[in-house]
Amino acid sequence: MARSIITLTTDFGNGSPYVGAMKGVILSINPAAVIIDLTHSVSPQNIRQAALGLVTAAPHFPAETVHVIVVDPGVGTDRFLLCAKIGDAYYLAPDNGVLDALAREKKPDKIVALTNAAYWLPRVSETFHGRDIIAPVAAHLSLGTTVESLGDPLHTMVHLTWPKVKVMPERIEGIIETIDSFGNLISNIDENQLGDVPRDESVSVICDEHETQGIHRTYGEQPSMTLIALIGSGGKLELAIVEDSAAMMLGVGVGTKITVSW
Repeated sequence: MARSIITLTTDFGNGSPYVGAMKGVILSINPAAVIIDLTHSVSPQNIRQAALGLVTAAPHFPAETVHVIVVDPGVGTDRFLLCAKIGDAYYLAPDNGVLDALAREKKPDKIVALTNAAYWLPRVSETFHGRDIIAPVAAHLSLGTTVESLGDPLHTMVHLTWPKVKVMPERIEGIIETIDSFGNLISNIDENQLGDVPRDESVSVICDEHETQGIHRTYGEQPSMTLIALIGSGGKLELAIVEDSAAMMLGVGVGTKITVSW
């Protein structure tokens, strides 16, 4: 079965010629492939950022999409490259935890190591497996090549350790998990964990030394330059500065503690 859509997630940076090289390899094998840039703005070697970005974007693609992820600090080492079928999509990535967030939401149906060199380029650079192994494998997979033919089966993948949310009577503690392109501070506290927590000004949200009252529905409910808390499009509690960057204005980064109390 042909799988025409291939997405790319890398830490190469927008405009990088490395992205173009991967696209050229894919199109040389499957000229009909539809290549979508999911993002090339992952911070260099930031596996966790890439993992969370995949959870946000990948589930919205059609069935049979092939997702390519090249955020690979261990390129050239003995870490595996793998293909995982998770739900109705295929993921090609280094085995470094970048697929862990997705796999925690839905267990992979199949995992194989990309050991069959018949689907690689003839010459493989030790520093660019994204171009020489993952890109050609993605193209072949998009043409209907079976997962099983790509290499040897694996029974597990590398896992990451994720900070846990603490839910207590009248108090929830989490961390800032990621920062989006607008500078909004997105926590690991999801809407389900908030449950029946009040949304009015009786609830206080504190991050670092910054505090706001209430959990709002939209950014536009408060005036410009106001610090607000709300549930973002990904279902997580976030802090935002209306019409500005909370990350820059507050000087808050990933890993900072966030507390909801009422």
